[in-house]
Amino acid sequence: MQSNVPSYVHGTSPQSLLPLTVAGLLQNTAARHPSADALIVPYQGIRWSYQDLQNEVERYAAGLAALNLHPGERIGIWAPNCWEWVVTQFASARAGLILVNINPAYRLAELSYALATTGCAALIATRQFKSSDYIAMLKELIPELGEAAAGQLDTARFPDLRLMLLLGQEAEPGFMQFETIPDKADTKHLKQIEKLQDQLQFDDPINIQFTSGTTGTPKASTLTHHNIVNNAYFVGLQMKLSEADRMCIPVPMYHCFGMVLGTLCCVAHGSAMVFSSAGFDAADVLSTIDAEDCTVLHGVPTMFIAELEVPAFKDFKLTSLRTGIMAGAPCPVELMRRVMDEMHLTEITIAYGMTETGPVSFETSVDDPVERRVTTVGRVLPHIEIKIVDEDGRIVPRGEAGELLTRGYCVMPYYWNDPERTAKAIDDANWIASGDVATIDDEGYCEIVGRIKDMLIRGGENIFPREIEEYIYQHPAVEQVEVIGVPDEKFGEQVCAWIKLREGSSATAEEIRAFCDGKIAHFKVPEYIRFVDEFPMTVTGKVQKYIMREKMVDELEKQQSATG
Repeated sequence: MQSNVPSYVHGTSPQSLLPLTVAGLLQNTAARHPSADALIVPYQGIRWSYQDLQNEVERYAAGLAALNLHPGERIGIWAPNCWEWVVTQFASARAGLILVNINPAYRLAELSYALATTGCAALIATRQFKSSDYIAMLKELIPELGEAAAGQLDTARFPDLRLMLLLGQEAEPGFMQFETIPDKADTKHLKQIEKLQDQLQFDDPINIQFTSGTTGTPKASTLTHHNIVNNAYFVGLQMKLSEADRMCIPVPMYHCFGMVLGTLCCVAHGSAMVFSSAGFDAADVLSTIDAEDCTVLHGVPTMFIAELEVPAFKDFKLTSLRTGIMAGAPCPVELMRRVMDEMHLTEITIAYGMTETGPVSFETSVDDPVERRVTTVGRVLPHIEIKIVDEDGRIVPRGEAGELLTRGYCVMPYYWNDPERTAKAIDDANWIASGDVATIDDEGYCEIVGRIKDMLIRGGENIFPREIEEYIYQHPAVEQVEVIGVPDEKFGEQVCAWIKLREGSSATAEEIRAFCDGKIAHFKVPEYIRFVDEFPMTVTGKVQKYIMREKMVDELEKQQSATG
């Protein structure tokens, strides 16, 4: 029997929203826990207390002011996880600058778009990362760089960009060394930074993050202090974080997962931030947890899968682990159970949201029953409203699927310098649409059914890939499965599953279909099954299903041509 209660929920809490800026949050924590561990980066030899971190932030903020970077100007950072990223995050906020997060995987066209769209006045870059030679790319993009005096760049292509800062010890023409920033400041600049704190407001924009769409150019989500400080605070409450916790952060800092749910969440609760490596490495994560007695671990599902499959997994001591967040993509039930059992993450949570909502709107609690924590994304966070609507925008009854919309303190004010896209995203009543199909039950727990764009229609039947994936995940040989729809002349679309098998396991397409037959509806049983060694991924570990579709369409067309 269907409920007549509308699918609308709002989070309540005895804790009010924090009226703080990002820099104010760090100042408060450093005053409360000056000697507590704040930032630990073993691969860089960094081990700072909160007082140490606060001191570094003050020095660098004054240095940024001395370099004539003014409040409201944008400063980009193009680098992997490192101590410099954290200092930049808080020092730029202290100086009133807007931090622009640039994906380390970006190439020339994407970097150019990010710099031009936001009008960055300064760019902090590392020399190289993985296969990317950042210096070579920047010289190609900005020919004037090699001839420019440090701090005096003048380029026609990016008229606002005047300062290039390089991480590391090695000098480079046209760049100023990042570590020399504090040397530029004197007492005048320290006083300038101090005076600025009375002028900065928590509704000011503080961070620009690019959302990666499958079509069109990325959108520059603009987040305020209020958005991300409060989201970090309430997310931390769900995990019961305290100064006793030590969080391993293998997720990238350029993304909300790293810099809001990671570093900012730790600062909000006095916990230690621990970086296992510059980029994700499963074995490094496990060894860092072991060596540093980490109690918290974040990751997207593919990261947890990689960690569980490390050959020497059983050799690492993980008993210190307690909680963390799995998010960024649908979290398979079987994977959640393995993580709780084999990694000792008995209080792990699932979080759901989007960059534009700062990012989390739903999260399970460590107090939720296990079944709720593995099958739902929890209940709405405090001070946030959610409604589920049909195609006409009307709220559906509890238990009925529809599109999830969010409203509240967490919703970004706009896309940077893009009123047209902003108007499309946020309606007149300040609701922002997610593009996700969800249900909310009578107790307020939310289940994400799938993405509207991922839904496939086979012979008139609406199919969401996630329910097929959840079932196939139960096969003992399956490590990872991703389901897509591919074109079909008879049915419109057919179900296609890409499967990665566990090391040492084997299975055939016929065995997978037999496993599904009689257990899920016949029209959901995959017509096409491909066994793969890897999936096309974004740098944050999200599977790029549109690339899978393109490859399958090309493969099927070639097969059709060959058979005539």
